[in-house]
Amino acid sequence: MDRIEKLKEFLLAEPDDPFVKHALALEYIKIGETSAARRLLEEVLTKDPGAVGSYYQLGKLLEAMGEVQRAMEWYEKGMAAAKAAGERRAYNELQTAYEELL
Repeated sequence: MDRIEKLKEFLLAEPDDPFVKHALALEYIKIGETSAARRLLEEVLTKDPGAVGSYYQLGKLLEAMGEVQRAMEWYEKGMAAAKAAGERRAYNELQTAYEELL
């Protein structure tokens, strides 16, 4: 069974699991299913604003989709979440991605 199908099975068992949604989104990105990936990452961040790693992935996805302003907005939210969580490395990664778009 491929990774996507396995992750979908996990998601059926635990529909709100942010880790599984994030992992499935990354698999969708790999195969070019950007709409599905975006939806999943936005769901993760809506339900769990502290899921710091998802901000970077969503921002990069939006950049690739040509939605630079939206990417910057998510990077800003991610920097705030990372700062609040004391996640210095994540903050720096988000800040670098943000500044590259300025």
